[in-house]
Amino acid sequence: MTDLQTTHPRWLPALAALNGLLAVGVGAMAAHALTDPQAKAWATTAATYQLPHAVAVFALLAWRDSRAVRGGAWALTLGTLLFGLSLDALALGAPRSFAMFAPVGGSLMLGGWAWLIWVAARR
Repeated sequence: MTDLQTTHPRWLPALAALNGLLAVGVGAMAAHALTDPQAKAWATTAATYQLPHAVAVFALLAWRDSRAVRGGAWALTLGTLLFGLSLDALALGAPRSFAMFAPVGGSLMLGGWAWLIWVAARR
């Protein structure tokens, strides 16, 4: 078996920590550096989703570090990165086309939570 979960087990917590770092950094930028109200709203929304999802991934790994839980945690992590980074890019002046990644990230987050409900319920 040579999938990402088994060959690079440290990537999941590293990317979850990146979500936390981005949440704090972008949140601070929104609070202190951004003046445009829309850019501030995008950055604040990104930080609002990134920080709790970063913490959730670490809590999930502490709860049950199994392949099934890691699958849901990967969906949360990648979804949050896509969602947050697309909003961060918009806040920093990227073209509006970057907005198309937000619903993909949001769908991954929803899918991750749905998967985790299934994992928890079948126990």
